[in-house]
Amino acid sequence: MAVAQAKQDLTEARLAGLEMPAGAGWATEARQGALARLRAMGLPGRRDEYWRYTDPTSLTAAAAPRAALFDPGDEPPLYDGIDRLKIVFVDGVFDPAQSDDLSAEGLEVERLSDAMAKDIHWARDLYGVLEARGQVPVARPLAALNTAFATDGVAIRATGKVSRPVSLIYLHRAETSDAILHHVVRVEEGADLTILENGPAAARFNKCMEISVADRGAFHHVRAQGRDHERRAVTHMFARLGAESLYKSFTLTANGVLTRNEHVVELTGDDAVAHVAGAAMGDGKRGAFHHDDTVFVTHDAVNCESRQVFKKVLRNGAQGVFQGKILVKPGAQKTDGYQISQALLLDEDSSFQAKPELEIYADDVSCSHGSTTGAIDETALFYLRARGVPKDVATDLLVLAFIDEAIQEIEDTRLADDIRLRLQQWLERRRQG
Repeated sequence: MAVAQAKQDLTEARLAGLEMPAGAGWATEARQGALARLRAMGLPGRRDEYWRYTDPTSLTAAAAPRAALFDPGDEPPLYDGIDRLKIVFVDGVFDPAQSDDLSAEGLEVERLSDAMAKDIHWARDLYGVLEARGQVPVARPLAALNTAFATDGVAIRATGKVSRPVSLIYLHRAETSDAILHHVVRVEEGADLTILENGPAAARFNKCMEISVADRGAFHHVRAQGRDHERRAVTHMFARLGAESLYKSFTLTANGVLTRNEHVVELTGDDAVAHVAGAAMGDGKRGAFHHDDTVFVTHDAVNCESRQVFKKVLRNGAQGVFQGKILVKPGAQKTDGYQISQALLLDEDSSFQAKPELEIYADDVSCSHGSTTGAIDETALFYLRARGVPKDVATDLLVLAFIDEAIQEIEDTRLADDIRLRLQQWLERRRQG
């Protein structure tokens, strides 16, 4: 079916301001393939099934909406006490002056443009490949846009157990910046890699990460999206897991007009494990807050485990969305799939929309999903207040306890504790005005 004329016009208007980066033959072919997919799908609109709860207009407009810069004051950088390899991007452009030397034991890191200029490179087997696979059965046109026009990013290959996390730091310095970043990550057999991400990146941010985890490999990912009040972001994580591999990802979001995080995970090897978790703190007091987690996990092997845990705390008219699906293909016996999405609404003006799904074509499985929306537990609140805890402090303690199930998905206790401390500090500053 031809794309509606309105979608075609919207798509071409967005493309008119973009230029496809140069590269080797395989890179150009991958980009042109993505462009063809995008034109066939058209950019998303509210009538699209997976965009019915989120308005993509500001993500698809030809120009990025202006976003005022956010000053965190004297707040120390996240992960500051952790030894890590820092890779810094300023408004979507790699900054070598602020970045560390891109080398470490068991690790290969290259700027994406350098990798894509080479006729032979391992990134050829990944760039645009997992994104293209992730377009079925749900179209993800903003990911295709990214693959076609990404202007920067990194190619990361782990060949052993990497001792230091790789920290991708995204700085926002221009009020009209419009960043498109694409990262490719390859974890070889038996290797172990942790990637950290933090920062707002730009006024409008479109990011893709394609991750291949080979047999018995392990990939850990912890992301804290920037606290800029006016930023907009759409991100995609595409992952393919081999036998006995491990994939764990956690995202913390606070502030932002609009954030849409998509996760597409394929378990293709027996005994693979994938955990995807997220926590969002939304406050509409200083402006609109809309946060959307959209997750699609496919089980295509025997005895695999997946877990989705998402928590949102919303107040002052903030809006939250969760769309999660577990697909169990024929032959994927002994699947263990778990999905939970919960929202804590701190007033009557906030809202949460949930669409959990299971689609199962195997008969020896254990799959469950659940979604709840509610207010603060009045009994627990009374218990704390009866012991002299002020109401606002008691509320924050219950918020932290509510979110902690998602934080527990972070395997590294240092990182988990850093996230907990940062959340506590944010809530304390909010109480102080």
